[in-house]
Amino acid sequence: MRRPARPPEGAPGHNPEPRSGEPASPPSLEGGWGEGTPVSVQFEHRHASHCESGVMSTLTGFYGLPLSEPLAFGLASALSFAYLPFIKLSGLPLVAYRMPPKFIIKGLSKPLNLDMRFETFRDPARGMNRLDALLDEGRVLGLQTSVYWLPYFPEDLRFHFNAHNLLVYGREGDNYQISDPVFETPMSCSRADLQRARFAKGVLAPKGLLYYPRRQPQAPDWDKAIAAAIKRTTRIMLWTPLPLIGTRGIRRLASAVERLDAENNSEHARHFIGHLVRMQEEIGTGGAGFRFIYASFLQEAQTLAGRAHYGEFAARLVEIGDQWRAFALAAARMVRGRDALAPRELGALLRATADREHAFFADLARAQA
Repeated sequence: MRRPARPPEGAPGHNPEPRSGEPASPPSLEGGWGEGTPVSVQFEHRHASHCESGVMSTLTGFYGLPLSEPLAFGLASALSFAYLPFIKLSGLPLVAYRMPPKFIIKGLSKPLNLDMRFETFRDPARGMNRLDALLDEGRVLGLQTSVYWLPYFPEDLRFHFNAHNLLVYGREGDNYQISDPVFETPMSCSRADLQRARFAKGVLAPKGLLYYPRRQPQAPDWDKAIAAAIKRTTRIMLWTPLPLIGTRGIRRLASAVERLDAENNSEHARHFIGHLVRMQEEIGTGGAGFRFIYASFLQEAQTLAGRAHYGEFAARLVEIGDQWRAFALAAARMVRGRDALAPRELGALLRATADREHAFFADLARAQA
């Protein structure tokens, strides 16, 4: 994943040059635009690093407030780390580098005064009819879907992940116009395929979830909103009671890696280490990628809040992101047999990263005091 670039000076929530999809105009929103007066903007597809932050960046822009992906991610306090050995994926522990699904969507509702509306459905037919009705009102809608059932994903990238977010901004007959932020251009999806993706079964089943703002987004007091968001993130990384979260979670993972038996059970060790690489670099945006996104948030915060030290913290976090990439590279070389399996060496890399992240977030917390 590439590092998000610094936005231009003086451009709150600047987004990269968009690609345009079919035109759509937002409807009047409750408590936002007054008596039936729509905002005259056309829908613009935007490519992003991560689905949920990308969706919210595009959605708030369409409804009246330009917001970059890093700003959406940072204001929602979405950066995290979690090692959850009691939740298994193909028999291996869940490792996450951001907060759970829907955290960004819900986290932006209060600071931007969005009043997000969430709707789920037991009956797929009712869920699709409701989608059609809202589209006919001129709304752009967020959907939670399963990657596996989206036909525009290449087959080798499809897997049973039920928390993929995308936008629907129009339809032509039984074909829906999709703005999927992980793709560079808008996509099209048939009614049958979209219904399967919205109502997939299993872990994190979407249950037809659709969402949209009921109020026009409002620009907050950036200094206060950014400070509050950073404070929440430092609490998550340093002081969450559960020792599997934040920097303590990284150390717990390091201990688990160090306990791997590379001599007597090399197959399990190789699968475990390979799983870590996949969770970090192939599922979503990855450990390093989320650190780079948060670094870009801090760069924007420097301009919006007028606090130079945010830029200094951004540079430090980029270096930590590079350290996560170094861990992934070392692990991948061992999995592919280019280097000997060395769990203790990988554990040491994780502990060093935990130490740097702990120092980083402790300093960031003190800077907010």
